[in-house]
Amino acid sequence: MKGIAPGENIFAAGRARVKFGDSIARVSGLVLAARYLTILPLPGRRHAALDRLGHAAAWFPVVGGAIGVVLVAVDGVAARLFPSLLGALLVVTTWKLLTGGLHLDGLADCLDGLVGRDREHRLAIMRDSRIGTFGAVGLILFLMLEIVAVAELNPGVRWRVLLAAPAIARAAPPLLARLFPPARADGQGAAFATGVRRAGAGLAAALALMVALGTLGVMGVAATAVGWAAAVGAARFVAARIGGLTGDVFGAVVEVAELAVLLTVSAWAGARA
Repeated sequence: MKGIAPGENIFAAGRARVKFGDSIARVSGLVLAARYLTILPLPGRRHAALDRLGHAAAWFPVVGGAIGVVLVAVDGVAARLFPSLLGALLVVTTWKLLTGGLHLDGLADCLDGLVGRDREHRLAIMRDSRIGTFGAVGLILFLMLEIVAVAELNPGVRWRVLLAAPAIARAAPPLLARLFPPARADGQGAAFATGVRRAGAGLAAALALMVALGTLGVMGVAATAVGWAAAVGAARFVAARIGGLTGDVFGAVVEVAELAVLLTVSAWAGARA
């Protein structure tokens, strides 16, 4: 029996260390994405390491799928205890609480910023933590639309879209980071966009499509296309006015994509009823 050369032992140990390091990096990316996108009490600060958040973009739909699992569980309990509209309100409330209102905050800032006189004035308004009239009205309308859309879906379709919509929507920021430049050289949006790689954005899109197809079939693919088209349209509209995307815009497009998915599935299910 031949012995193993010392050099081969070194190479084998090196390969093992590389594989272990890759595994640690993947787990770290998942933790980083979950810490930023949810209120889970994970180690570290939520807004720390934004330059590395872009490298974790492939995990965004996975975190979205986990949010969807929680929503399905809440919906299952609420459906047994409350009327449909009240149950939908509880589900959407859970949905927004799980993310700490991160995306709603971005949506409100974008809506307020659009009333600015010029690019600099719009960016200054978006930096302001206070919410204005356009932001408040926009949030109310968005939440009302989401609540009613969830309430009107039959249970067989509702749990599927609750599982798919968060995953589909969270693939939008990595895709948009590859399509549009940052509006500012600094800030959360620029730090995130700098770290997003083509492979990460592609993997995020593939994972989201898999979730959509697995839960909703052809209807899921159509809802994904509409959701991403709505996100691109919203991003293009805002980018034309502020010169690119910011962290607020990335948050806003998640809300836009989620609502678009809900409305598409609702329209599809209604047409086939």
